[in-house]
Amino acid sequence: MSKSLIHPTAIIEPGAKIGEGVVIEPYAIIKANVTLEDRVTIKSHAYIDGFTTIGEGTVVYPSASIGTKAQDLKFRGEKTFVKIGKNCEIREFVTINSSCQENTVVQVGDNCLIMAYCHVAHNCTVGNGVIMANNATLAGHVIVEDYAIIGGLTPIHQFVRIGRYAMVGGMSRVTHDVPPYTIGAGIPFKFGGLNIIGLKRRGISLHVRQELAKAFKLLYRSGLSLEEALTRSETELELTPEVLHWIQFCRESKRGLIGLQKEAADEDADEEEGIFVKAKN
Repeated sequence: MSKSLIHPTAIIEPGAKIGEGVVIEPYAIIKANVTLEDRVTIKSHAYIDGFTTIGEGTVVYPSASIGTKAQDLKFRGEKTFVKIGKNCEIREFVTINSSCQENTVVQVGDNCLIMAYCHVAHNCTVGNGVIMANNATLAGHVIVEDYAIIGGLTPIHQFVRIGRYAMVGGMSRVTHDVPPYTIGAGIPFKFGGLNIIGLKRRGISLHVRQELAKAFKLLYRSGLSLEEALTRSETELELTPEVLHWIQFCRESKRGLIGLQKEAADEDADEEEGIFVKAKN
């Protein structure tokens, strides 16, 4: 294993753990509780703080900031962690904060591409193979499942979940959970259906895509309630692992599924209008 290459202007505090073959460029700062696993590259002016572990082969680009204090007024100095997976690219000016609440973790999986100026807040979990385009931002407690893609300039509201293989278009505003395997964008957010190209690229068979398309139509195009749509999916579709994940994701949503709020909002508006008309009369 090759020796690490550390520029003399880099600052590495005592206690930091540096693996084999690590490259640390000029003016990077590595604080005392950081662990850099083998073949990590930290480029110039990056700042790595806190109880942070960066996985083998990951590259952190200039001026990125990882492991700094949570941007949460509830933070009281408790011991929290950041864990970055293997073979990730964390581009310029990305910020990944530490977590909030004792022993909690902000986690980024393997093989992720987090483009310039993205933000990952406290208590977030980002799966494997996730792509976040420039200026995509995750508020606290967001979960992004494996191989999801978030377009540029897109904020994700706190406690939202983005399902696996979902693609969220740029300049969207995501306030509720986005089901897996879907593609959508906009303000208000609208679905285009399944992320067919993404599913093909990941080797999801035609038969499974067809079953997922039926599940999507039952939920978003049939006029059924959420529970009715999921019950029919359970009884009418082949319960492949992908369909089961769809059903579980939708049924366990605490934030609510994006695109299913309109009916409730319309009912509230009708009720308010009725009250207004009655009062006027």
